[in-house]
Amino acid sequence: MSSLGENVKNYRRLKGWTQEQLAEAAGASVGTVRIVEQGGNASVEMLNSFARALDTTTSSLFATEVPSPIEVDSSEGPRLMELRRALMPPVGLSETIMEPDLPVDVATIQRDIEDQHALYRTDRYDSVAKKLPGIMRAAETAVATSDEGEDRQRAIIVRAMAFLLAGKYLTQVRRYDMAYHALSRGIQDARETGQVQLATNGVVGMGWLLLRQDRFDEAEQLATRTADSVEPRMSKATPGELAVWGELLQRVASASLRNNRPDVAREARRMATTAASALGREHMDFREHWATFGPVTAETKVVEDLALIGDARGVLSRADDGPVGGKALKKLGR
Repeated sequence: MSSLGENVKNYRRLKGWTQEQLAEAAGASVGTVRIVEQGGNASVEMLNSFARALDTTTSSLFATEVPSPIEVDSSEGPRLMELRRALMPPVGLSETIMEPDLPVDVATIQRDIEDQHALYRTDRYDSVAKKLPGIMRAAETAVATSDEGEDRQRAIIVRAMAFLLAGKYLTQVRRYDMAYHALSRGIQDARETGQVQLATNGVVGMGWLLLRQDRFDEAEQLATRTADSVEPRMSKATPGELAVWGELLQRVASASLRNNRPDVAREARRMATTAASALGREHMDFREHWATFGPVTAETKVVEDLALIGDARGVLSRADDGPVGGKALKKLGR
């Protein structure tokens, strides 16, 4: 299997370029090209620049190699211990090995989830981290002690919401393996109970996680397939349906642009703008979609795209006018 450096070198030679020519086309120094081709590290942003210059996808330059050792803060284990126990309890031959908590009313658990999500939105991550273990244990106990039928369905739905909140928090703080576990469990619970909107919400979160892991192909494919499955009829769609569809399209655009597929990214951004325009203003309901979505969010992502490809003039032009201008922000609910 080729290394990252060999991949860059092979694509450069296919173009018939010298290292100097690749450096010029990618806006990099010759020294950077040499370091990468000799096995040195490179940021994803630099690889994206190489991919644009070489007319290939960013993912095609990636390689499976021995990763560099990660220095972990020695205090991380104790800080995350309670959440690990609640989210990933030991599993034996018969049943999960954990001490059940006293049952808590499902409505109370849901209110706690909503309260913590409100804190998450204001960046109060410490508060969320402290409350999440108790919420997760309460949700698990609610499912374990519920009767069959509607009570159990409701408990599983609330557990799905708890998993998605945990996945959102863990992705934000870069605990990606734990986040994947939480998001996948949340999506599975939502699917089991027929909650398509909630499951789709989880898929948006999964797409965000994949993006943060630089898994661009998978993020694009997952979001594209899901968006095709849940595309709403504009005349009858609820705000939540429009928002979650728009968020999926945002994931498609972000992944494809970072993977040097600009045509796909532009089309996805166009469709996301259509969803945002149908909403008319910014909308937020975490039970139905992942984050705030509307005209301002859609335009902000377009500006981010311009910044990513180094179009400073485009950034300034769009930042002064349209949905992200000062007057429009107030009108559109941001």
